[in-house]
Amino acid sequence: MMRLANGALRGLLTGVLVATPSLLLPGVSADTAQVVSLVGLAMALLVTIEYASSYPSLIEFRDAPPFNRIRFLCLFATVFLLSILLRGEAEASGFALFVAAVGHLAGVVLDVPFSPIRLLLLTQPETTSAADMMTLRAALGLSFFAAFFSFVIFYLILKLADWPRSVGAFNVWTNLPTFDPTTGSDVVSRLRRDGRFNLALGALLPFLVPAVTLASGTVFGPAVESDGQSLIWMVAAWAFLPLSLFMRGIAMLRVADMIEEMRRRSTAAPHVGPAVAPAE
Repeated sequence: MMRLANGALRGLLTGVLVATPSLLLPGVSADTAQVVSLVGLAMALLVTIEYASSYPSLIEFRDAPPFNRIRFLCLFATVFLLSILLRGEAEASGFALFVAAVGHLAGVVLDVPFSPIRLLLLTQPETTSAADMMTLRAALGLSFFAAFFSFVIFYLILKLADWPRSVGAFNVWTNLPTFDPTTGSDVVSRLRRDGRFNLALGALLPFLVPAVTLASGTVFGPAVESDGQSLIWMVAAWAFLPLSLFMRGIAMLRVADMIEEMRRRSTAAPHVGPAVAPAE
């Protein structure tokens, strides 16, 4: 019963996350609101089933808090702040002005040569107005700031709280459902290989997005005026996906170190219990 209630709460929060831009942005049409409601309901149902079930399928590290909580709070903070930023373009308020000021400051500081923000701004068409460029830069600055702050929190928990040892025995099957430890080469080498790949991809992804933007013809700037929700989700994904890859890579490297340490202890003292629970 507690598992079902926990899953329902997480599903409800996921639905609120999906609906946040539609609720905060002015002038949202009825058709758009209906589509957002359907998507939010589907995502809420998916998360509820995933966390209520005893058998994992897609969501990783579900039994190793606060990994997913940090990711969710980062995405929610990013979407919420970007929604407030765009809402302030039409309905100015004290909080919206404060968010815009922080975003503009972060955007100016990070808008340096060869930075991901500068490269993404250079992909915008010449017809993009200066106001839209400033709004886009502020949105990119806010999203980067939220992702960086979330990564710092995760790294501090990793070091100071000795995550994931602090949450008890780590079950590879329930926390890494897409990773099969029984196939392929040694599980430690595979975890380290996948972890390093995630770190490398997370570092390259912010620089690959401008190239993909040019190749696909997708531009962020005009979305400021035409479709604020599309801009919010594009910018949020631009910052959130590299953060998720970084966190996943570091977590997999930590799990690999735990398994290797468990093996050394088992060899030196067989009576010592394992630090990582075997896959069921």
